[in-house]
Amino acid sequence: MLRGWFRRSMPRGLFGRSLLIIVVPMVVLQAFVTYLLFDRQWETVTTRISRGVAAQIALFVQSYETMGPEKFIEEAPKLGETSFGLHPVLKRGERIPDTESPAFNVLKQVFVRELSSRIGRPVWIDSTSLDDEVDIRIQLDGGVLQVMAERKRVMSTNTHVWVLWMIGTALILLSVAILFLRNQIRPIERLADAAEALGKGRDVPDFRPSGATEVRRAALAFLDMRERILRFVQQRTDMLAGVSHDLRTPLTRMKLELAMMGNSDDIKALKSDVEEMERMLEEYLAFARGQAGEGAVNTDIGQLLTDVAASAQRKADAKEPRRVIDVDVNGDLVLEVRPNALRRCVMNLVENAMRHGTHAQVSASRHDDIVEIAVDDDGPGIRAEQREEAFRPFHRLDTGRTLSTGGVGLGLAIARDIARGHGGDIILSDSKLGGLRAAVRLPV
Repeated sequence: MLRGWFRRSMPRGLFGRSLLIIVVPMVVLQAFVTYLLFDRQWETVTTRISRGVAAQIALFVQSYETMGPEKFIEEAPKLGETSFGLHPVLKRGERIPDTESPAFNVLKQVFVRELSSRIGRPVWIDSTSLDDEVDIRIQLDGGVLQVMAERKRVMSTNTHVWVLWMIGTALILLSVAILFLRNQIRPIERLADAAEALGKGRDVPDFRPSGATEVRRAALAFLDMRERILRFVQQRTDMLAGVSHDLRTPLTRMKLELAMMGNSDDIKALKSDVEEMERMLEEYLAFARGQAGEGAVNTDIGQLLTDVAASAQRKADAKEPRRVIDVDVNGDLVLEVRPNALRRCVMNLVENAMRHGTHAQVSASRHDDIVEIAVDDDGPGIRAEQREEAFRPFHRLDTGRTLSTGGVGLGLAIARDIARGHGGDIILSDSKLGGLRAAVRLPV
């Protein structure tokens, strides 16, 4: 469980992890060194200057014992003037407090040790109640000798300046490190953005290799890969254009010859075969051509779906007027896509829905970073175990939706090919209308 918590707590980005590698050792080292040196330096300096104050107070006590109370009271102001920040006051008949001295351990240890060894009398110290002074009291026979000492005479008061210097320099160095690290990470982020854009079918014309040698090598490899992919797509498109030209010519001759041969049953069968061959050729070319040659632009998804639904409704009305297509767009959705390719994708799904049902609904909505375009119908649907099989090119299911409908098994294959060319996918599920739901999910 601890391991899982540690994994969830770790930054997921390269910049965060690299920064953690730099920051954590520096912070731990600075904290250790600061604590060690601060504690040692503060204790050492405070011990040394406290010894001098303790020696001076011991002289006050010896003067009291030599002069007596009356004479000491008269001479106390003069002693204070010559003791550099120490002000002795004799309080007759009083006793030091019974409570524990509210002072730092270093001061208590030094004063108790030094004064006990010199004068052998009880000592009480208060170094916390006053801001600029330390209250030192020694129990005498006839009262209490109270010495108000300036704080800087008793303990080190400028150690915090040294600590601030260490923290300040550490922050400056850390800021410089973050700046340079950010400059090193930025080329990697640009490479990742370019690869993601290529996966979504978008062009990245302004991408240039930059950064460290390893990052430049990766960027150059990416550019080479992109060029090979684009070259392959272009070669496939050119080849299919030639195939289209070569096959359409004999098909046209066959149609003309059949048109001149009469209307017998055999001739009608041959005409049907030729038309099916022509339709298969067109759909195959559309499937293989994909989205080549079209650039991605910002497109109003709602308007695109409205146009697709209107076109599909006109085709449906020409065949069977009872079929209905509804459009439901949730909010203003603008997405960078290849509009003609996406229009063909949605059109294939809508035509497929209208071919097998009487009511279709086209909807679009956004969920976080995903835009979902769904086509629902009230047809017979597809069993769950056959849904992935329905995407196979030229594959017609033995039962259900594609039987005796005139299709060649490329509608869903073309739609998925276009969706994946945009970095998304198509998911088939049960529809709320009772038939099939085809959801195109595209990344924003």
